[in-house]
Amino acid sequence: MTSTATSTPNISGLDRKNFRKEIDGKKTGLYILKNAKGMEVAVTNYGCAILSIMVPDKEGRYANVILGHDNIESVIHSPEPFLSTTIGRYGNRIAKGKFTLYGEEHHLAINNGPNSLHGGPTGFHARVWDVVQPNPNTVIFNYTSADGEEGFPGTLEVEMTYRLEDEINALAIEYKATTDKATIVNLTNHGFFNLAGIANPTPDVLDNILTINADFYVPIDEVSIPTGEILKVEGTPMDFRTPHAIGERIDEPFWQLKNGAGYDHCYVLNKTERGSLDLAATCVCPASGRTMEVYTTENGLQLYTGNWLNGFAGSHGATFPARSAVCFEAQCFPDTPNKAHFPSAILLPGDEYQQITVYKFGVQE
Repeated sequence: MTSTATSTPNISGLDRKNFRKEIDGKKTGLYILKNAKGMEVAVTNYGCAILSIMVPDKEGRYANVILGHDNIESVIHSPEPFLSTTIGRYGNRIAKGKFTLYGEEHHLAINNGPNSLHGGPTGFHARVWDVVQPNPNTVIFNYTSADGEEGFPGTLEVEMTYRLEDEINALAIEYKATTDKATIVNLTNHGFFNLAGIANPTPDVLDNILTINADFYVPIDEVSIPTGEILKVEGTPMDFRTPHAIGERIDEPFWQLKNGAGYDHCYVLNKTERGSLDLAATCVCPASGRTMEVYTTENGLQLYTGNWLNGFAGSHGATFPARSAVCFEAQCFPDTPNKAHFPSAILLPGDEYQQITVYKFGVQE
């Protein structure tokens, strides 16, 4: 079910007919969100992929600040399968693709070295979601993940909403989920942002100025699984409590940067209270003057600097070389099901998983 709001013209240059496909009896499409300030976001219900975010720079010129594709076949077959998609049932890595829940061991698909990553190869990013657009600035997605899908227990009912605010240029993402059996849930969005705007080639993000509201981070081993420690950022290249350029220290011979091939780490956010919606990170692009603030109710924020992008082509001929994007994935900590001392990712019948993450865009004063 969709509304006539989806027929609105768009400034992204995307064509609806290029997103029409039927997969296992479900239809895919293109959905355009607009707010009162002129911000526009284009999405598809395949993986809930964000295809474009059109916001102005310091001169008032609009450009797309998220990496995406301009047709459904490219979304489905992207060299980066998680490109700006929704991630589930469990974002980030689970060691050796297995975990034990209430005495029962569960085995997941292995799709990242020896580990399970982002819910597996046919996780939420590779599913056609039911969709309704009730008004021009909101789209609501629903998906039922069957018991045993990719090895996860319990039938999970998921509702996710993308909403543009009217008073400010902000994209809010709201997640809700319920289960009929004890399971684990860690949903996130894997937006690949470039505040200069995508191009051929898309410039790297190394000059972007980043601040993260976190005194601690989660260190990883050689296959990007948490060691189990929670370490201070102080005195290390992981410290973004004060503003630093992303590229200022990214190639230093620090063990964690070696393990992640750059930044690919979960930060332990400083929270005022559990579940509060707080400022997690700020990113500023000096060239365009665009800014982005990330707010979330989650405890963790994965910083990923596009280390494994390889120059493949995306929307309108744009290309995406290594480190041409920065990701801020609000989430539980990686491998939480195997780390009893990490904040729990367990969802029980009768409870509801909830998360809100907001990406707010602006320009430097």
